[in-house]
Amino acid sequence: MNSIIEYEKEDGIRQVLEEMKALYEQNQSDVNEAKSGRSELIPTIKFRHCSLLRNRRCILAYLYDRLLRIRALRWEYGSVLPNAVRFHMSADEMVWFNQYKKSLATYMRSLGGGDGLDLTQDIKPPKSLYIEVRCLKDYGEFEIDDGTTILLKKNSQHFLPRWKCEQLIRQGILEHVLS
Repeated sequence: MNSIIEYEKEDGIRQVLEEMKALYEQNQSDVNEAKSGRSELIPTIKFRHCSLLRNRRCILAYLYDRLLRIRALRWEYGSVLPNAVRFHMSADEMVWFNQYKKSLATYMRSLGGGDGLDLTQDIKPPKSLYIEVRCLKDYGEFEIDDGTTILLKKNSQHFLPRWKCEQLIRQGILEHVLS
């Protein structure tokens, strides 16, 4: 079902591009005739040209919106996208996502005096520095800043620093337990 939706989306873009090609070819033909004295074709040429410009603006706006949404996915889910999200992306969109991910990682490594700075952490200001979390999947050992190692097993609950577990919450490994 989802591949049908993806195909229909690509098919819609392909139809618009084919329409644009046909309009362009008709205009080229009519421009050549208008040059030979048929000035009554000029309004039709201008109308087709306006249609071409409109179609181009619509496709560019659609593609730009998709890129903004894909960029937001990096900030929401981290560097690894869930399969359900990746399934709805084209191969070119995945390439763009991976390039953006690499660029962002390079930039974050350059910050913070050589140690790097993860800009994707603490997107919203925290109300408290520690939160209670429940482990949704077996994850294994997890080390916090003071050197303490915690075993994250399914259904275990822990009181951890917020900034250390935000990424795991976004990945679906931990769940914030609200009191």
